[in-house]
Amino acid sequence: MPGPDTTEERRRKVTIPMLEAKKRRGEPITQLAVYEYRHAVIADRLGVDILCVSDTGGMILFGHKDTTSVTFDEVMTMAKAVQRGSSYGLRMVDMPYWSFHVSPEQAVENAGRFVAEAGAEVMKCEGNVHHAKAIGAIVRAGIPVQGHIGITPMRMPQLGGFRAQGKTADRAKELIEDALAMVDAGCFSILCEVTTEEVCQYLAETLPVPVISLGAGNKGDGVHIIASDLFHLYEEHTPRHSKIYTDLIPIIEDVYRRYMDDVRTRTYPGPEHTVYMAEEERRKLEELLSWVPTR
Repeated sequence: MPGPDTTEERRRKVTIPMLEAKKRRGEPITQLAVYEYRHAVIADRLGVDILCVSDTGGMILFGHKDTTSVTFDEVMTMAKAVQRGSSYGLRMVDMPYWSFHVSPEQAVENAGRFVAEAGAEVMKCEGNVHHAKAIGAIVRAGIPVQGHIGITPMRMPQLGGFRAQGKTADRAKELIEDALAMVDAGCFSILCEVTTEEVCQYLAETLPVPVISLGAGNKGDGVHIIASDLFHLYEEHTPRHSKIYTDLIPIIEDVYRRYMDDVRTRTYPGPEHTVYMAEEERRKLEELLSWVPTR
């Protein structure tokens, strides 16, 4: 009798030690910002390493103009959807504005809620050296954190808008110090958003933890992108660093237009989409109501 099929490697749940091993092997880590069930199902099925419930989803799904107005409850709703749609990828929640800024106690409580209520496994916290204390409190409570430096959307006014960070030596040094403070606080990973490639490369080569690039070049230990940017679903702005693989907007417009035309010309719904009464029951209804339908 033949033994069990061992040609396909058994799939394993992604863990932080697995990501660390990828860094040591030089194998790039994939990190995708997702915020709803179907994208989570597909990304998880294909083997994305980290599924990040990004507060950017509040702009895509709910129409917020920036991430500072995305609420805790909205991020929680997105996190629960991603939990339902994933089994293998590491589930990360991007802690929203003012959810970890007031005090270490607030930071731990809110991170704990994402774990308990939405099955989150790790957090992502935007910030700099000044946020290390709150981040450290989350880590000491037993919840891993990815530190996020560079362009941090919650602090766009202070940074002068969406401008690349680390273009001067002094600013690059500040970003490196931010990353070091976060690693000292216990972060298992660092995300560089739209920093110069030199900053991301230096951190990837010198830090003991994986460093992920979001618009920070190709020298990190992995790459993060927002799922909707892959399909051009956020028409208001297309970041320079985002690669549109398929523009879904014309496809969606075409489908909606054809639907509207079919309804207006009464070609949809057609007989194949319609339920009819049995002939005997139809005649009985006609007798009961004195009503003869037209076909």
